[in-house]
Amino acid sequence: MGRQAHPPGLRVLFFTERWERFSYYGMRTLLVLFMTAEIIKGSNSGLGFTDELATAIYGIYSALVYLMALPGGWLADRVLGMQRSVWHGGIIIMCGHFTLAIPTLWAFFAGLALIIVGTGLLKPTISGIVGELYPEGGARRDAGFTIYYMGINLGAFLGPLVCAYLGENYNWHWGFAAAGVGMFFGLVQYQLSRHHLGEAGLHPTAALPDAGAQRAFVSRVRTGATLALVAVLGFSFAALKGFIRIDAVAVAANASLLILAMAGGFFTYVFWRGELTVTEKQRTLVIIVLFFATPLFWAGFEQSGSSLNLFAARYTNREFLGSLFPEGAHPAGWYQSLNPFFIIALAPVYAAMWVALARRYLEPSVPAKFALGLILMGFGFLTMHFAAGVALSGVQAAPMWLISTFLLHTLGELCLSPVGMSATTKLAPKRFKSQMMGIWFLGSALGNLIAGLLAGDVTGGGF
Repeated sequence: MGRQAHPPGLRVLFFTERWERFSYYGMRTLLVLFMTAEIIKGSNSGLGFTDELATAIYGIYSALVYLMALPGGWLADRVLGMQRSVWHGGIIIMCGHFTLAIPTLWAFFAGLALIIVGTGLLKPTISGIVGELYPEGGARRDAGFTIYYMGINLGAFLGPLVCAYLGENYNWHWGFAAAGVGMFFGLVQYQLSRHHLGEAGLHPTAALPDAGAQRAFVSRVRTGATLALVAVLGFSFAALKGFIRIDAVAVAANASLLILAMAGGFFTYVFWRGELTVTEKQRTLVIIVLFFATPLFWAGFEQSGSSLNLFAARYTNREFLGSLFPEGAHPAGWYQSLNPFFIIALAPVYAAMWVALARRYLEPSVPAKFALGLILMGFGFLTMHFAAGVALSGVQAAPMWLISTFLLHTLGELCLSPVGMSATTKLAPKRFKSQMMGIWFLGSALGNLIAGLLAGDVTGGGF
């Protein structure tokens, strides 16, 4: 029994990510709805953006969340260590959500920027710590990642229920503030129980061997970060004042080239300057293959917060709960809880299934699991194709269309996402572990950009 028990540190990370995902998905549920809501007098006004603009901004935001995982992983490897990166990232995320609760345009974009930076620090490093808890690898590590994935989705399930209810029925900014409260609880839990993590992720894995040289390196990093912050603040001020015009749709359309260039540059550096062994180079090649498969899945999956969210708000019959809600309609954002609900229900089944198949030498390969995930994603959008046909006929679609789509997408996600994270931590060279997790999320960033562009066509039959 002792050999099979999961390390106590898994529980720490389980609950920390539960609250972080509560905040992230709770806020994300409101994002497109708030941007496309009508501008009205009073504190509950939306931004009045078009669908195309709002979903492009959503795609850029969600892509940057993953894009920042690469420099965030680098800081963890070279400067902070993974445990400290989780702590500092969580604080920045909390500040971002509370900034969103301020009803002004500058606060909206400033809050998004803080969440992007904080998530870039926290997301790749906390996954990396999970991998450190299972140095032996194997099916037990895959099972641990699947359990961890189930845990973070408990927060993703609760966040939309709370934040959408407050935001859609009372005040958008109450929903944003509730997300900040959730991150606060996550920070308290992490700080009180992080001693269970032991040495996992405690120190930078790529720090310079000489202490003096390391201190000088950290000082240079701080100076560079300060200059970058000043530059970003200056650019943001100029954009908000209208001195610089930004076409969000064009930015989203061209940013994919930047992401591909970043990934290519990183892998080139790792191969030529990373001093990898032959085995490490072979494993890194597998990570490259996974990187290019990832955007195909997330380009569809990440429409849940944009096109599927708008479909729920505009074209779905939401009155089956009657007078419990204003105008007889439950919040559209509640459909965002379907995916984490199905994960909570099905993740233990998947974890047990992978272990059982491995014992019989029948476990599918990682590429086979990825292929199955993509096939299930395709069936989900085939379902939405028929749902869009119902909506275009002038009849509101039944909730079962969205429920079925989210179920199919979740089945695909469980084949791809936790398995991909586990494979990345297993295959990554130790000196680049956090940065390789950043590359995994970089592929997700590319998928998010594509998703935002596709979602802008939702009113034109984009499904």
